[in-house]
Amino acid sequence: MGEARSLLRIYVLLVGARARAQLEYRASAVLQLVGTTLIAMLDLAAILILFDNVPRLGDWSVAEVALLYGIASISFGFADLLVGHLDLFPEMIRDGTFDGILTRPLPSLFQVVASDFSLRRVGKALQGVAVLIVALTQLDIDWTLGRVLALPLAVVCGVVIYAGVWIALATIAFWIVDAIEFVNAFTYGGNFLSQYPLTIFGRWLRGLVIFVIPLGFVAYFPALYVLDRPDELGLPEALRYVSPLVAVAVALVAHLVWTNAVRHYRSAGG
Repeated sequence: MGEARSLLRIYVLLVGARARAQLEYRASAVLQLVGTTLIAMLDLAAILILFDNVPRLGDWSVAEVALLYGIASISFGFADLLVGHLDLFPEMIRDGTFDGILTRPLPSLFQVVASDFSLRRVGKALQGVAVLIVALTQLDIDWTLGRVLALPLAVVCGVVIYAGVWIALATIAFWIVDAIEFVNAFTYGGNFLSQYPLTIFGRWLRGLVIFVIPLGFVAYFPALYVLDRPDELGLPEALRYVSPLVAVAVALVAHLVWTNAVRHYRSAGG
């Protein structure tokens, strides 16, 4: 616990320094934030255009899909803020920067995660918050203490799941430096899938995002609980309660995959 607190303190100091540096140019920071928010809204625009042509998506109304979108977007926005710069990890391998990281007395994953912090990425989460608020005002939800707590818990679990998937897939760069598009297919592409009800996808894709890369536990199953609606897929009702366990499992797998990859890393010159 002492080491964890120490790493958290270092992370907060590093992030604070980078945030202050970006806020030195406030106009630029605000414009970048607004730009990121507007770009993120394109996914929502696609959903609205879709519902302009069909009254329901499967058995889901526009407000219910907006709930999925809000949970998924907030979760992905914060995951992107924390680990999104792993998109640049292949460059760290290519130019030897990661070799320098391995010579320092801090965990390699911590150093990579703390190597960047871009405030503009907050925009993705902010637009998700706005959409979630609007969706909740349009839905007739029987609020209980469990459902009130389920929303923030779903976001936290979603952040962990997205970040874990991002970290685990980023290790591909240890062997295939130019595999970033493959990784993006599961991170950014996975975020797109999480914004829609799983019932509209084919069986193989549903199986992938439930049992292999468990992005279905980011928004779909928590939303079933909040909306108190049956699962059209006929899966066990217990799945709507296990997102926390899935998040812990994904985090552990990501840690093991990263540790194993680093152990077998032979350096840029090797």
